[in-house]
Amino acid sequence: MSRINKNVILALLTLTSSAFLLFQLYYYKHYISAKNGAGVSKSKGNRIGFDSTQWRAVKKFVMLTSSQNVPVFLIDPLILELINKDFEQVKNISHGSTSECKFFCVPRDFTAFALRYHLWKNEEGWFRTAENMGFQCLKVESKDPRLDGIDSLSGTEIPLHYICRLANHAIHLVVFHERSGNYLWHGHLRLKGRVDRKFVPFRKLQFGRYPGAFDRPELQQITLDGLEVLIPKDPVHFLEEIPHSRFIECRYKEARAFFQQYLDDNTVEAMAFRKSAKELLQLAARTLKKLGVRFWLSSGTCLGWYRQCNIIPYSKDVDLGIFIQDYKSDIISAFQDVGLPLKHKFGKVPISQVYTVLD
Repeated sequence: MSRINKNVILALLTLTSSAFLLFQLYYYKHYISAKNGAGVSKSKGNRIGFDSTQWRAVKKFVMLTSSQNVPVFLIDPLILELINKDFEQVKNISHGSTSECKFFCVPRDFTAFALRYHLWKNEEGWFRTAENMGFQCLKVESKDPRLDGIDSLSGTEIPLHYICRLANHAIHLVVFHERSGNYLWHGHLRLKGRVDRKFVPFRKLQFGRYPGAFDRPELQQITLDGLEVLIPKDPVHFLEEIPHSRFIECRYKEARAFFQQYLDDNTVEAMAFRKSAKELLQLAARTLKKLGVRFWLSSGTCLGWYRQCNIIPYSKDVDLGIFIQDYKSDIISAFQDVGLPLKHKFGKVPISQVYTVLD
């Protein structure tokens, strides 16, 4: 009798375990998978990849910024490159028509967005909402280099980067600040004292290894993987800027020390020349940029920037340099078209550098 009871009990336990296992399989198939987007949608068919950690983190971040009216835009190089491969088709994708996650589901540690800081109206409220949505956020600040020349303001700190982590994925929000040369600037991401170095793999960040400067991009809204986001209207140009975006700040403290020893020339003539020289630099830069010719500040113009953060008023010219391999025969005509005729030409292209002096 004792032996029969043991067999019955063993059979009942086996039956119960089997039933529980079947219930788990049924629950996962019909509830968990459907909730994460991996199951079958009644109206949209199969939705592939929408259960990824990356997509869920980006979706929450987009919801967060939209609810707080924070105008962020996508600058992630990997995703912009994928967009650029089929840009025309991407621009025509309508909201809700995506059945496969092709962009935000690509395996990576970060997704990079940017923000023009002067458009951010409620930073503290944004942080509280982010934490309530499950994000863990790190804020990186540093001194504002634009104020280094002003004693009373030189210690003022500004936000440079925000990193918000959700599960195993992080959003890197790069803060762009306006600079007087009509461009956008972001600072170096330097970790201070007690910051957890293991918070995210910082070395894999695409932005923040050094200060960077970019042209102010025109933006457009598109739908990516079912999410409405802003991107640079010309993603190719933005991607081309990244490798050459390293920004070298003027040495404001050294310039102030120089002017303590040598008085600055603030005469009407000096100020008028500096104004004209800066306008000429902008004109020359636009002209060479259209031709795809790299250039740098040279000679006295470079010395003025390095030594005194300004144009040397008694130099009476503007000096630029280019590599001989970048020289193009239509440089002269391009400058003439914008009102800068050729005055002198020295040397020959095959054997020497070419110098052109423009009025």
